[in-house]
Amino acid sequence: MEPPAPSLGHGAGFPMAPDPALCTVRSPVALQVGDVKTDLARPGVAVIDVALPPTQPLDLQEIVFKNSYTAFLTVRVQRRRPCDVGREGARKWVTCLWNHCLMPSPHTEAGSQDYFSVFRHQMLCDVDQVTAVRLILRQPSPVWLHFTLEELRLYPRGQQSLQTGFPSWLSNLAPQQQPENLHGGVPDPEKVSTEVQQLWVLTEMIRANQTAARIGRFDVDGCYDINLLSYT
Repeated sequence: MEPPAPSLGHGAGFPMAPDPALCTVRSPVALQVGDVKTDLARPGVAVIDVALPPTQPLDLQEIVFKNSYTAFLTVRVQRRRPCDVGREGARKWVTCLWNHCLMPSPHTEAGSQDYFSVFRHQMLCDVDQVTAVRLILRQPSPVWLHFTLEELRLYPRGQQSLQTGFPSWLSNLAPQQQPENLHGGVPDPEKVSTEVQQLWVLTEMIRANQTAARIGRFDVDGCYDINLLSYT
């Protein structure tokens, strides 16, 4: 039996949407060099901190967001280790995503308002037992006065979002950003499962949106209406 075809209505034809992790997304803070009131130069860098419940560390699976004119994204996480019990100040930040490109050309619109997903297999380090997330946004172009990330959600391991737009997993990291292959050339089963599921959703949407109506012709019962013909 074929799975039900998705429709444009909310939730119809799709599996139940997973719940994102409980977190608090703080407002972006621009990193300004010099006096904020007197220096008119654009900072070009902003930071968004995401706070997680201190008693509920997150095994991170996916970060989903809508871009708003951010060109490059760096993600840092704070992880809880067994030796950190009772030593909140001893936890260190580690970089798990470095200068991930969201806009191929910062001076143009491409990618400026797209939805993106950053998956676990794209991370450069382990993202289990995460207690805080810091997103560093960079926009070197002076064309855009404001840039941020919207609709930011974190999903725990074992869950992932159901993206209905263009799958951002088709974009690859630069070679120097690729994590080391620990499987000796064998694809990561978790990565393959994620891509197959999103490809199925995209295929079902395309099939559901195809029209069954025939393209109209000028003939009626094998004859043509003389008023519909043009002479050249």
